Amino acid sequence: MKLLGEYLEHALQFERMAAEESDSKLKAAMASQAKAYRKMAAKRAKMLGLPEPSPPEQ
Repeated sequence: MKLLGEYLEHALQFERMAAEESDSKLKAAMASQAKAYRKMAAKRAKMLGLPEPSPPEQ
């Protein structure tokens, strides 16, 4: 369960940084990293038999 929470926390951090970033390339890289962490969280949740995490807020 710990990894799942850590993945989601990292995803949220990258989403926040991307939202505040003005450089489009850096913004895209941060958004991509957040997406990767969310994908890992979803995979971990599935392995644990838990519901998939909520999508990011827009």
